[in-house]
Formats: sequence, C-alpha cells, structure tokens
Amino acid sequence: MKQFWWARLAPLVACTCLGLVQGCGPGPGYGIRSRPRKLTPMRYKQFFPNFSENTLGASGRAEGKISRNSERFNQLVCNYNPDIVFKDEENTSADRVMTKRCKDCLNRLAIAVMNQWPGVHLRVTEAWDEDGHHPPGSLHYEGRAVDITTDDRETKKYGILAQLAVEAGFDWVHYESRYHIHCSVKADKSEAVERGGCFPGWARVTVPGGRQKTLSSLAPGDRVLALSGTGQVVYSQVLLFLHRDQERRSTFVSLETDGGRRLVLTPHHLMFLDPDCRRSEYQARFASRAKVGDCVLIISAGGGAETSRIVSVSLTESVGVFAPLTEAGTLFVDGVLVSSYALLEDHKLAHWAFGPLRLLHSLGQLFGGETAKEEQKASTKTVTHVGTLAPMDQAGIRRRDNLSEPLAVKDGEHCFLKMSDVHWYARLLHRFACVFLDSDIFHP
Repeated sequence: MKQFWWARLAPLVACTCLGLVQGCGPGPGYGIRSRPRKLTPMRYKQFFPNFSENTLGASGRAEGKISRNSERFNQLVCNYNPDIVFKDEENTSADRVMTKRCKDCLNRLAIAVMNQWPGVHLRVTEAWDEDGHHPPGSLHYEGRAVDITTDDRETKKYGILAQLAVEAGFDWVHYESRYHIHCSVKADKSEAVERGGCFPGWARVTVPGGRQKTLSSLAPGDRVLALSGTGQVVYSQVLLFLHRDQERRSTFVSLETDGGRRLVLTPHHLMFLDPDCRRSEYQARFASRAKVGDCVLIISAGGGAETSRIVSVSLTESVGVFAPLTEAGTLFVDGVLVSSYALLEDHKLAHWAFGPLRLLHSLGQLFGGETAKEEQKASTKTVTHVGTLAPMDQAGIRRRDNLSEPLAVKDGEHCFLKMSDVHWYARLLHRFACVFLDSDIFHP
C-alpha cells in the first residue's frame, strides 16, 4: 500500500515542476503573448496602483540620490536593448542607466509594444537623472523611474502603452502627461518585492456549529466554512498555515459591504469579485483591485450564500498576519469568500500547484490511522449550493471616483516572505514562479 501511494505521488510532483517550466517567462523573447489582445487603456492622469508613488503599495520610498561617484552607482546597469529607442538628449547615455529591476520591466515592455503595434518601438525620454531636473525625492535620481513614449509619438497609443507597462511589471505607472507615461519600480533589494498574503489575527472564520473563531486561535485540523470547486458551501479542513506571524504589524485593505460585512486583508491576497453582481461570474482578483460597486459573496444570517456590494475601500494597519490553507483552497473570512492564496492572480493555478502538498497531507492522515473516506466526509459536509467560481479573465485596473486623493500607505512594516514564518512549500513555489511565470499575473 505504501509503495502504491508514493508511486502515484512521484509523477504528480514531477508534473507540478514541469508545468511551471512550461509556463516559462518573463524575459526578452519570452512570457509575452504575441496574439492581439483587447486592453483597457489607462485614462489621462490615472495611475496604478491607486497609491502615491513613494508608498509601500507602489514603488516605495526614495533611498537617496545616486551620482556617478557614489558607491551605489555600481549597482546600476546600462540597457543596450536594440528594440528600445533612447532619446539621450544629454549625449551622456544617462537614459540607458537604471536599476536591474527597471531594466527587466523595460525589456518586457519593449516586447509587448512590438507585439501590440508591429513596426513600432518603445522610446525612453528620461531615465536616470544626474543633472537635477526633477523634484527632490524623485526616483529618477536612483535609476528607478523612466518616462516613455512610442517611437512614432502617436499620443493616441499612450493609454494602451500605460496598461502594457502595468502588465510588464512596473510597480507604479502614471499617465502623467499628454506626451509621456511615467513608470517606476521598487528598489532592487526592497523586501517589499517578496511578500506574503495574509489576514489579521483578529479576523474570524466559521467552524462547525456556527461558532466563530479568530485566525490567531485557529489550528491545523480545524474545519472552517469554505466554497468547494463545485460551488458548494462546505466545512473544509485547515491543512496548515502558509504564513503565520502573531507580532508583525502590516498594512491591510479594508472593505465594507452593504450587508454589514467588513473584510480586512493584505493588498496582494486573492478574493472573489464580480463587478456586475451576476453571482455566477466571480473572478479571483487581488484585494488591491477591489473598488466601490464590486460585489462579493457572503454568508447570510441563515447560513446561505448571497451577494453583497462593496460600499467602502480604505487602508488600515493591524498586528498579526495569518494565511490558512484549506483543503478546498477557499474560506469565508468575516463572512466574505476569499482564496487561500496570494501573490499570483490565478486561483486555479495556485490550487493546482499545491496539489502535491494536499496529497502529502492525505497520506499522513492515512498512515496515521485515519481513513481518507472518513476525513473527506467530515470536511465536505454540504450546507447549500451556489454558482461555481468562473475562471480568471484579463485583470482590469482598480479605480476610485477621486483619483486626486490616493490612499496613503505607511512605508515600512508589512507582510514579508520571511524564512521563519512562511511554509517551505510556499517559498519553493514562489521561487519557481518568479523564474518561470509571466510577471503580469503577479501582484503589480
């Protein structure tokens, strides 16, 4: 019996790794779709994400001006990509100087531009600034920002160009001027580049009997209310915690619904949103994309499932970060349906990638004296039936009614991917995904 189970486990693990390899990218020549795609152009003066540039939710704070004589100048690189036109009006090659992260994003964008408009190339009008032409604190002084156009200078293309820049992985994109798009990135060594997705410790889940339990008191083996892949509300077993730190202070997105629910989670955690409130079309989206008017799925007072519209979106800070992984891959936190996964905007792919870990857990239960049949019966008790989760479509841009007042995020403390509090399997998948998957499905 033992040999039979492990014989089945080996090819499944191999297939997981193979699937990640087959999705290779990003990088020059890889990871960018060549087929035409319908994109939503960014509006003039709009920026994404909807935070100020120097906040944690975007490119982060400035770290100081870099000059040619400074030690940090050695960390910058030159971009000699022949598919990019560099204006270089100073004749110093300063517009080719940038951080490695900025260079990687720019190279991906160059490919996307050629795919979108054959014969058209990306043009950089400003990158690293050594002459003091920008306001104090500008990321141009660190090689972390670029101003871009297309080489044909057709301004009608710039809305699409801005959206392509978002998909290329820039941490902040601003349709700043009628004549260029401004893009910037986090510092290369910023801890914010790698982060987990979590909920605060005081957030509550529903356990059998209708009782409420805080995430800080939740333990592996507990069963919580969740939604199965077939659209049934079930009690699903908590297998483990992908991230657990009781003392970390983090910045969270706070969503309030017209049904009186309040959900608090990190911006890069997945939740299920429906902008049209059609109930059967919920898509996995980063919490940072949620906007007023979107609908979420909540548990009603009678235990059934119903839609509820978001009426408020804000930011808050709290202590404690917890990310439970359930057998179903979903759970209801404070009555609102969310995913167990974060960072990657593809719930189905994430759930599939964690299949070997769920299988290992099942094997542990089997060899520990519990039958799989009994556990499955206990963890999939049906309460009611709702529409199935629809597959992810092209991600849109999160908007607010008043774009002149971005949400302020305190720079500094947030939900990091630390070796001590993130599960080893999650860290392993994150490293594989960063190497082999397209950047446009990661949190911007």
